[in-house]
Parts: sequence; C-alpha cells; structure tokens
Amino acid sequence: MRLEAEIDGFLEHLRVERALAKNSVAAYGRDLTDLCTSLGERGITSAKEIDTAALRRWLSELGERALGGRSVARRLSAARGFLRFAVREGWLKSDPSQGLTPPRIGRKLPKDRSAAELSALLGASDDESPRGARDRAILTVLYGGGLRVSELCDARLADLDRAMGLLKLLGKGDKQRLVPLGEVCLDAIDTYLTARSSAPRQKASPHLFCGPSGAPLTRQAVWKIVRKAGSRLGLDSNLFPHALRHSFASHLLSGGADLRTVQLLLGHASIKTTEIYTHVSAAHVEAAYRKAHPRA
Repeated sequence: MRLEAEIDGFLEHLRVERALAKNSVAAYGRDLTDLCTSLGERGITSAKEIDTAALRRWLSELGERALGGRSVARRLSAARGFLRFAVREGWLKSDPSQGLTPPRIGRKLPKDRSAAELSALLGASDDESPRGARDRAILTVLYGGGLRVSELCDARLADLDRAMGLLKLLGKGDKQRLVPLGEVCLDAIDTYLTARSSAPRQKASPHLFCGPSGAPLTRQAVWKIVRKAGSRLGLDSNLFPHALRHSFASHLLSGGADLRTVQLLLGHASIKTTEIYTHVSAAHVEAAYRKAHPRA
C-alpha cells in the first residue's frame, strides 16, 4: 500500500533528520496507522488522495470512539506533520488539514504528592531482598532526580558518577544532561548494587537498573513497581511514575528553587513547559491561605 510507504518515509524523516526520540517516533507511527486504516476503508491509498472531507470523517470516527480531546488533538497533530511533509515532498499541492480545528483541551495540572506520602512510599519496599532494594532505589531516584521513566530504564552504570553525585541521562531528542543525586538516592543505589552483586547475571549487567536476567527494565515494569508500592500504602490508582517527577518539580519550587533551575533539572527544551509547575505552587499558596487566614 503506497500510503503506508509514504508514512514510513515520514517516520524515517523524524528519526534521521529531526532526531526525535524513539518513543516519540513510535507514537507518531501509532497515530498515523490509525489514520491510514481509516482512509484505507474509504479506498484512499496515497497521500495525494487525502482531502479535507476524508480528514473530517476520520475525526468524527475518533469522536464516536469516545476518545478524549487530548488524544484526538494528538492524532490530528501527527496527521498535520505528515501532510506538511507530503506537501514538501510534492505528493500534495496543499495541506488539506489547514481548515480543521482541534478540540479544545483544558489545562491539566499535574498531581503531586505530599512529602509525607513520598516518605512513606520510599520506605515501603523491603531492603532485605535484592528486588526490594532495587524497587526502593527506583522510587528514590525517580523522585530524587526527577527522571522520566524512559531515562531511568536507559541509564547505565557507567553513567553514574558516585564521587560527584551525578547521573548522566539521555533525554528527549537524544539530549544529554547531568542530574545531581543526593545522598539518599546514592545510598539507595549502593544498597541495591550490593544486593544484586550475588546474582551473576545482574552483577554483569551494564544497566543501572535491571531484571533478573540482567536485561534493562521496561517502562511497563517500572509502572508496575510504582503502582504496587502505592497500593501497599492505600494510595489511589492515579499514582504513576510521572507523579514522582511532578512532585520533584513542585516541591523544588515550593522550597524556593527558581524556574530556570527546575527547567534544567527536568530537561525541558522550553521554559513554557516548566511554567505549569508555577500554577501547582500557586495552588499550594492559596490552600495555605484559605486554611490559615481568619478572613479567608
């Protein structure tokens, strides 16, 4: 099918020319596969046959499938990227998505956890077993370093400078950054590495965090570790690894850190992405005011 080959060409462009992270390219691929399937059902087999009416029908289908506004907007964004590429390659004379309006999306504030909740969460794992030591180290580093799940899974032992207390990460867009880790994080890592040294496969693994075979952990495995630790404490089902990253940022701001520093620690390309945490911090201020002030 020609359209599939054209989409593959666009994904290769994202990988090579724009150097997007593999997870971002995979997300584009999923969204464009959805578009390709919808268009194929209507006999559209190449980019030059795509028109605004076909795209409107596709968006209507997405609405009928009860997809959220954020999901629909993301799929439309992927389609627009592909169509702009098609125009550049000469497959289309003009972009048929120009007249389409994405659904309005309310700004969703990240949900952070209190310091007391996180203290209990980080102490919930059993340090006596290698797996317990690993899980505690994972939770501690996710919160203590503000890491993305993919960054934690990709981290290697060689990336950790124990003496300097720094971890070198490869973030979105293959951009490197150094993240400082406090003594609590480093001690948790030391305990884990000592526990895993008795397992030959894990001891030989080049990865900072690994499974029993020595292979790196998957993102899904880390999600399960976080959710399991949260369930032991009776926390709600919305406890995800990214909540620890959110808490890292909002707690820094509440403690007096400046926005630019938090941007660098999180690895955000634009400070506008980091600014959402100022709203979280402001919410804390308002809550404290309403609770404490007699005229609130």
